[in-house]
Amino acid sequence: MAERATGSTVPRRQLGRYLRDLRNQARLTVRSAAHQLEWSEAKMWRIETGQSSLRSFDVETMCKVYGAPADITEALMGLAKETKAKGWWHAYGDVIPEGFDVYIGLEEAASSLASYQNDLVPGLLQTEGYARAVFRRHNPDETEEDVERRVRLRVERQTLLTRVSDPSSLRLVLNEAVLRRPVGGKDVMAGQLAHLVEVAERPNIEIRVASFAAGLHLGMLSGSFIVLRFPTNGDGAETEPPTVYVDGYTGSLYLDKPNEVQSYETAFGDIWESSLGEEASRRLIADTAGSHGQD
Repeated sequence: MAERATGSTVPRRQLGRYLRDLRNQARLTVRSAAHQLEWSEAKMWRIETGQSSLRSFDVETMCKVYGAPADITEALMGLAKETKAKGWWHAYGDVIPEGFDVYIGLEEAASSLASYQNDLVPGLLQTEGYARAVFRRHNPDETEEDVERRVRLRVERQTLLTRVSDPSSLRLVLNEAVLRRPVGGKDVMAGQLAHLVEVAERPNIEIRVASFAAGLHLGMLSGSFIVLRFPTNGDGAETEPPTVYVDGYTGSLYLDKPNEVQSYETAFGDIWESSLGEEASRRLIADTAGSHGQD
C-alpha cells in the first residue's frame, strides 16, 4: 500500500511551536503580540496550538514583530505552505466531528498508541457492524448515507495498523465491561469480539483486559485515553511531542505538557500491569464472544 499523506496537523503544530518560541524570546505576551498584529488573542491561541493554517505572508509579519532572523523567517514561511495540505480524510469532511480532523492527522503520523478504553471498543478496532451501531445511537437524526460514510471513514483509519510499510503499533487495555455490553445486539457483539481475537494475533497489536477481579486500578480514575508517540529523527528525538488524547461527549482534550503525558503514561503502566496477560485476555474475549453468540 502506498504511503498516505498525513495532512496539515503536524506542520500546523510544528509551526505553532516555533512561533510561540519566537514570541517568548521576544518577551511578548499573547495579548501584546495580538495587539501589534491587530489580531484577537483567540486567533493567536489557535495559531500557537496548531489549530489553524497560516499564509506565508502572515508568518512573515509575525516574524518581523518578533525580530526573527531572515533565515528563520524564510524557513517558517516554507513550513506555512505545508499547513494547507489536505489529508486523505478531507473527502469525509462533511461527517467528521468539529476538530476531530486534528486527531486523525496525529493518529496517522503516530508510530505507537497506548490506549485504555473504559466503555467502548476503540475506533481503530471496531467492526463495521459495531461502528454502525455506535453512529446510529450518537447521530439518530442522520441519514443512512451519512452513517455509512462515517463507517467508511472509520474503516479507512484502521489501515494505519495494517499497512505494509511501518504499521503503527497499538497496546490496548479494555475494561471487561466493554466485552459484556452487547453494542448493536448479540450477533454484532459476537462478531466484534471475534475480530479482537483475530487482530490480537498481529505482531504490532497487543490487547489486554482489565477484568472485574483486578479491583481498583488507575483507569477507573482516569477514564478512557490514548497516548500517541511519534517517529524519531536521526538524533533519536521524537518528531512530535508525545500527546494524550481524551475524547469527551462535547469536546476533546489534547495534552502534551511533559507532566501531563507522564501522568497518563504512569496510569497506563498501572492499568497494563493490573490486567490479564495477553493469552488470558484472548481466552476471555473468545469465551465472551461465544456467550454473546448463544441464543
